[in-house]
Amino acid sequence: MTTEATQATSHQSRITPKRLYGFFATAEMFTWALLISGMIAKYAFDFDALMFPFGLTHGAVFVSYAVTAGVVGLNQRWKLSLIVGAVALAIVPFATLPFDRWLAKRGKLQGAWRTEKTEDPRDNTFIDNALRFGLRHPIATLLVLALSVTAVVTVLLQLGPPTEWFN
Repeated sequence: MTTEATQATSHQSRITPKRLYGFFATAEMFTWALLISGMIAKYAFDFDALMFPFGLTHGAVFVSYAVTAGVVGLNQRWKLSLIVGAVALAIVPFATLPFDRWLAKRGKLQGAWRTEKTEDPRDNTFIDNALRFGLRHPIATLLVLALSVTAVVTVLLQLGPPTEWFN
């Protein structure tokens, strides 16, 4: 095995679907704490300087968590309802970490990234082909996902706080 192949294998084994999902589930929970702290400062102490940075941080991590839940869910072959449920739970403060534990307990986060096609007939779908392509090109994929998250957060910033969307 070449040094490059060894490094790629080593890198892939460190960032498993379980670790990636766990990182963003935890980060989402912490940013909820920041956002709630900012809301307490604003509404209890009339100090709103924390709302923008804490809200922006939470929004960026929320969108990143949603993307991560989608990618990990596709890799782990979760049902669509489970992927949607994972994303929906991020709306509930502090729910992502217990959900992460629930997934781990049921083996839903076990296994490596599916970078190679197998004999499984499900490997012939467009989504599986795109997932494998993205996993085989992690730098380009991370760049595209980072730009996508930035675009979504930028649009959400233009829309303003969620409490004002329907006014």
